[in-house]
Amino acid sequence: MPTLFELFGMRFFFYSLEHLPIHVHVENGDGRAKINVKTLEIVENQGIKPKDLKKAVQIVKIYQEDIIEKWTEYHGEDK
Repeated sequence: MPTLFELFGMRFFFYSLEHLPIHVHVENGDGRAKINVKTLEIVENQGIKPKDLKKAVQIVKIYQEDIIEKWTEYHGEDK
């Protein structure tokens, strides 16, 4: 499970055998969430506090192109 980066106590990663749409998993000490990278939609949240989740979405937005590039390098898909 490749870690993309760690910021503000949150780890952003994806799993080896992922599926489309392009998404990123986020975890911190409170829980985990999944965010659709292209639409910035929170797909699921299991315990991450709203303020931390908002920050996670902002981080995904800032690094959106980098995440898509890493996904494509790793999975070979970007549609």
